[in-house]
Parts: sequence; C-alpha cells; structure tokens
Amino acid sequence: MTKRLITAALAGCFMALVATISVQAQTMAQTWVQIAGCEAGTKIDGTTAAETKKRIEAAGYTQVHDLAKACDNVWHAVATNKDGVTGNVMVTPRGEVMPEGN
Repeated sequence: MTKRLITAALAGCFMALVATISVQAQTMAQTWVQIAGCEAGTKIDGTTAAETKKRIEAAGYTQVHDLAKACDNVWHAVATNKDGVTGNVMVTPRGEVMPEGN
C-alpha cells in the first residue's frame, strides 16, 4: 500500500512539473514574439538555416554562424567577408545577402 501511495504521489508531482514546464514554454514563446515585434499569427516562411547558410556562403562569406530568423522572415547571421572582416549579415525574404545596416 505504501509503494502505491508513493508511486501515486510521484506521478502527481511529475504531472504538475510537466504542466508547469508547458506553461513556462508557452509564456517564453509569447515573450519572444513580443520582443521580436511579431504579431500573433505572423506567417514565418519555410526557409531553413541550412539553406540560408549556403546562400550566404554563395555570396562570398565564410565562417557563417549564429543564424536566426526574425518574424519578418529576414535571416540574421555572423559571417566573415572576403576581406577577412567578421560582422553581421542579413538575408532578405527575396534572398538578397547584405551586411547589416544596409
């Protein structure tokens, strides 16, 4: 009987933990959307980090890393240009690769 009570108590704690983590994950996602300036229901296109990295490399950059997509479908990354200067680059939804700030 004691084992059953302990098992039931552990199962209840586990279920409560899972529910708490789920709520926290949803809250974090909503916070990110607010920080990124996205609206609820914003459609993010289907481009991938791997595709975007290849596009940046095809534009002459190397050492591409820290890829992240914003809610406006612009990809941002850090890369090294042909002159050896490392900086932030972006890829527009139309596929244009350019240094950040242009």
